[in-house]
Amino acid sequence: MPGWMRWTIALIVGFGIIAVGFRWAPWLLNTFFVLNCLVLIVVVLLQSGKAADLAGAFGGAGSQTAFGPRGAASVLSQATTWCAVMFMVCAMAMVVRVDRSVEQGGSILQKFSKPAPAATKPTPVSPAPATPALPAAPQPQSSTPQPQSSTPQQPSPSTPAKP
Repeated sequence: MPGWMRWTIALIVGFGIIAVGFRWAPWLLNTFFVLNCLVLIVVVLLQSGKAADLAGAFGGAGSQTAFGPRGAASVLSQATTWCAVMFMVCAMAMVVRVDRSVEQGGSILQKFSKPAPAATKPTPVSPAPATPALPAAPQPQSSTPQPQSSTPQQPSPSTPAKP
């Protein structure tokens, strides 16, 4: 089987899983994403570095070109490419799925936030009844009623006290 056919089949299977997970089974999309992440981590860690030969052990990369060897890509590098493509597409599908749920009112903040209370007009504060500054001397009882004023009597200001 030619290489391009393997790539085509692998990408069709991956995009098919993402499409089914996006449309009908979100748990499938999440599971595929987690498994893809784990495989990507393992595949990247299994690859050897560019300076893995004898020249790299002594600090030089004499046997390699600036961008690594030009030979055929190994199975690990092909798996890395496939996992990276599926990771990006799957992540974008998950973001679009979350954005659609937020547009439909699926946000946590919309469900649990309360609007600010409406501003009410403050009630006017009525002044407290004033008490006289000096105690009043008892007044003699008389038979004629005396008019009572609503304002308390305050002593007239005299010369300021000197300290």
